[in-house]
Amino acid sequence: QVQLEESGGGLVQPGGSLRLSCVGSGDISGYVIGWHRQAAGQERETVGFITYSGHTHLYPSAKDRFVISRDVDKRTVYLEMNNLKPEDTAVYYCKLRGSNNWGRGTQVTVSE
Repeated sequence: QVQLEESGGGLVQPGGSLRLSCVGSGDISGYVIGWHRQAAGQERETVGFITYSGHTHLYPSAKDRFVISRDVDKRTVYLEMNNLKPEDTAVYYCKLRGSNNWGRGTQVTVSE
């Protein structure tokens, strides 16, 4: 099974942007890959996902501000986040649908 690794997090001011990357150890084209996040003391929630055909779906908290895309040749799925808000602060994870393998995630902090 393909293993995924997240990167690209950091500290950003409100209204700023970040692009997270999720790199696969192998071919990602045959998988549905989701982005998820977990804020301190809260349940993990799904941000959105991209299907094997490249169709994307974003959940309400991310719609209109976030974009999911992928580069199959680079084995990478991206989460572009715009107009970031303090409530977007969380550890962000990517995961294969149906898998219970969670990576270490990447921390995103939105603060002045």
